[in-house]
Amino acid sequence: MIKYVFWDFNGTILDDRILCWELLNELLKMENKEEISYEKYLDVFGFPIKEYYKKAGIEFKHQTFEEMGDYFIRKYQPLSLEQSLYEGVEKTLKTLKEMGVSNICLSASQTDNLKEQLRHFKIDKYFTEILGTDNVLAVGKRDVAKSYILENKIENSECLLVGDTDADYNLAKSLGFVPVLFLNGHQSKNKLEKLDTTTINKIEEIIKIVEGKEARK
Repeated sequence: MIKYVFWDFNGTILDDRILCWELLNELLKMENKEEISYEKYLDVFGFPIKEYYKKAGIEFKHQTFEEMGDYFIRKYQPLSLEQSLYEGVEKTLKTLKEMGVSNICLSASQTDNLKEQLRHFKIDKYFTEILGTDNVLAVGKRDVAKSYILENKIENSECLLVGDTDADYNLAKSLGFVPVLFLNGHQSKNKLEKLDTTTINKIEEIIKIVEGKEARK
């Protein structure tokens, strides 16, 4: 029985795909590199972020990875508040909470930035816990999750993780969680559908999965 749903944020709760693609192209221009198409972005996006930047064509000749991370977040954070939640997110969070399920936001985002976003979209009230990282380089998500489940004596088999990347799939597997991948996030459907796991096209499908009314892999 699923008692905890761990939610990725970017590309799962918040639809910030276009914003992130546009900011990547800004970084590419700053490095005197050609911009990439949105389709290419969905193909190369992934973690670690530094490796994804390299796949996009960045060579870090003019700025370090850390400098790029700082630039990205300075531009991204205020603009992220102008984006939209995916359809069905608030209804799903509310329904799960009413079912007695604990919603936990687990993101590679820096904690204060993440909390600001959740408050802005008025969905922080649906979360039992908000787990971010201590940096703006998207590093440390697994360690944060592992510490939380150990400190709270949570059974891995009672946890489901909803994300939008192969990194989320690998994270769920490494923690013993049930992985569910949302196909309208930051990675191409083609890449995610190759993984041996449950995929969804609409966030509300999570409700039936938690209820056990839809089979999961």
